Amino acid sequence: MAVTLYDYADRPVDMQALRREQAGPSVTGVRSILTTHPTSRLTPQRLARILRESEVPGYGASQEYVELAEEMEEKDLHYLGVLGTRKRQVAQIGVTVEPASDGADDLRDAELVRRFFERESIDDELVDVLDALGKGYSVTEIDWDTSERQWMPRRLVPRLPQWFDFDPDTGQELRLRTEDGWEPLAPYKYVTHVARVKSGIPIRGGLARAAAWSWLFRSYTLRDWMRFVEAYGHPLRLGKFPPGANPDDKAVLYRAVRNVAADAAAIIPEGMDIDFIADTTVRGRAEIFERLIAYLDSRVSIAVLGQTLTTEQGDRGSQALGNVHNLVRGDIERSDARQLAAVLRRDIAVPMITLNHGPRTAYPRIIIKRESATDLKLLAEVLDKLVPLGLQVRTDEVRDRLGLSRPSDDDDVLGPAATASRRQPPAGLDSASLAAARADEVDSLTRIVDAIDADEWRTLTAPLIEPVLRRATDNPDALLADLATAYPDLATDDLADRLARILFVADLWGRASEGESPG
Repeated sequence: MAVTLYDYADRPVDMQALRREQAGPSVTGVRSILTTHPTSRLTPQRLARILRESEVPGYGASQEYVELAEEMEEKDLHYLGVLGTRKRQVAQIGVTVEPASDGADDLRDAELVRRFFERESIDDELVDVLDALGKGYSVTEIDWDTSERQWMPRRLVPRLPQWFDFDPDTGQELRLRTEDGWEPLAPYKYVTHVARVKSGIPIRGGLARAAAWSWLFRSYTLRDWMRFVEAYGHPLRLGKFPPGANPDDKAVLYRAVRNVAADAAAIIPEGMDIDFIADTTVRGRAEIFERLIAYLDSRVSIAVLGQTLTTEQGDRGSQALGNVHNLVRGDIERSDARQLAAVLRRDIAVPMITLNHGPRTAYPRIIIKRESATDLKLLAEVLDKLVPLGLQVRTDEVRDRLGLSRPSDDDDVLGPAATASRRQPPAGLDSASLAAARADEVDSLTRIVDAIDADEWRTLTAPLIEPVLRRATDNPDALLADLATAYPDLATDDLADRLARILFVADLWGRASEGESPG
């Protein structure tokens, strides 16, 4: 009997529907790739209407708005740059999968999800998911692969946002445009990211809505600036002809004056002149366009990146100063990363595990977090001081901090060159002499040990042995059971002190034999 699976919203999962494409384009249907190009002949009145109508969910009124957001990226290079920076900075951080526990099933679940996020195309797919930052939402269809007897996403296919809209009741749930109207999205089939750049209903949460007015004013300013350059970019050309010039000579002079700027060359009859009259006030009039565009660009940078130091040079900083900061302000990056991680866990990790291993009470965590920069010099100094004092550190953890991988048996590895040099025999010392020196060192240590009187050893060990012997005589059967409880009562202080002294001498001898300073 087949078991029915349910998604996070308690909707049943149609296993057969997962194998079919659901939100693909149609040539003659309602999901066309053609756009209405709303930016053509865009006016303040029309922009206000587009933004106002997009707030009414459920009837496809957001189509013009998301198409406007798409064209804003195409026609405004600054907006394209800062928005692309924000998306790619989060997409390239890397996805970490942590198991829910150390149990075998949880480790197996985490490994399954980890395999998907290790694919080479994942960065580009995450950029598509993060398209929600500009438009407010994004929908990516999961192309499931079951060829290896398991459910694994083959790829994430981005779908045009104009094919989707929010439900008319709550304005929160995305629906798909179909021939029969608007249908809820099939569970486990889509990655839906609704960006929360600002509070409010989802359709008003994208950056494009905030940047739309700046984009419109920038378009007007740039168009006026182009007209100004066309009119005043060249100095006034004034042609002078002598008295009595005939109409043909005047026509030649006029053509020369008209074409001299474009051709940079002209011929005129002798006695005629061409003067170039420059307007010294043009530069001042042109700066107003440049300053207005720079102001609008800086406002967009603040809205998208949270700062302007890495994009423009202004009165309060330069691009060189901004380069010491992240391109995207840290709090904005962390917020985007947390939202994306929650979406990937809900729409990818949970469906993968449920479809392959069944429902779980706990699922792996998805973490997208930038590791803090490690001061390698400080780390080396800390390890050099604390490890000799007894601090135990995992070598794998140190390798991860240093960005180094574990070498295999066949790899050439770097070794402690300084230690190896101390073990080399001194120059001019042959093997026989070296052996004799080592023998003398061993004899020295042996004499130190022999100096301890045998009676002294018996005195030190008697408090340990005699209680055991008494218990063995009184009740041999209970000896093993009593040994564990007898140890705390044994007098071990003198023996421990003497053994510590011996180990100390042995350590000094070992260091001296290696040529190492005891300090």
